[in-house]
Amino acid sequence: MRDYILPLTNERREFFSFLKQIKNRNMKKILFPLLATAAITAFFAFRPAEIETIAIGAKAPKTDLKMKATLGKDVTLFDTKKDKGLLVVFSCNTCPFVVGGEDSEGWEGRYSELQKSCDSEGIGMILVNSNEAKRSKGDNLEDMTKRAKEHGFSSSIYALDKNSELADAFGARTTPHVFLFDKDMKLVYKGAIDDNVDKAASVSQPYLNNALKNLGGGKAIEPAETRPVGCGIKRLS
Repeated sequence: MRDYILPLTNERREFFSFLKQIKNRNMKKILFPLLATAAITAFFAFRPAEIETIAIGAKAPKTDLKMKATLGKDVTLFDTKKDKGLLVVFSCNTCPFVVGGEDSEGWEGRYSELQKSCDSEGIGMILVNSNEAKRSKGDNLEDMTKRAKEHGFSSSIYALDKNSELADAFGARTTPHVFLFDKDMKLVYKGAIDDNVDKAASVSQPYLNNALKNLGGGKAIEPAETRPVGCGIKRLS
């Protein structure tokens, strides 16, 4: 199964959210069409190419890569792993699929519950920010520390992936994009958190929570793969 950086409908959603931000900045009406045209060109011209993610059953790469974290120390995937495995969530501070918006809760508000689920199942959890191209635009370590504190996941490990090195090794595509590994650090689930970014109460398919429970209980995970939905990770190239 091959999935893509962003389904077309989600590309449109991210893009038009951006246009709305521009329009709300008291720009003169004559400037908005020009800005919109430029934004359309830039958004689609620099859309990331398809990236191959690691396969189900593959061993986690770069487990000894040291990353600076908001808890004030360097961390590695190996350090973060617990007895039954590790959950890696590629996230950020700036994508509307993560942080939400006018009509959407975003997935970030579910991180604390995911952390609790991981803790109860004996699974480690780490959030990773690989948006190297946006370090000066809301995705640096200081911004990450502030956001984790303000939005209730300051007890979680939130690490900065310098030069998107871990994301490249995983083939991570979107924010969010989740990867769940078993006790041997073999991949058992990858993809989306659930099927409703807009409202947690309307989720009908809690893919990741089901995977966590099954992994903790020694059961098979089905589905083992879903399509990641979100903003493309902002690499330098």
